[in-house]
Amino acid sequence: MAEVINLRRARKAHTRKAAEATATINRAAFGRSKAEREAAAVDAGRLERGLDGVKREE
Repeated sequence: MAEVINLRRARKAHTRKAAEATATINRAAFGRSKAEREAAAVDAGRLERGLDGVKREE
């Protein structure tokens, strides 16, 4: 015979799994502190200025 499952528990487990997947994606996208974001912006600006400094004029 087949195993009997509780549909309410299965539905809740599925919802929890989907919420965890969404949380993982959000942690990757928004999980940096303000200091980390500012440091990345400073580094990007430094690289941009370095590239602009070595450009040749047309």
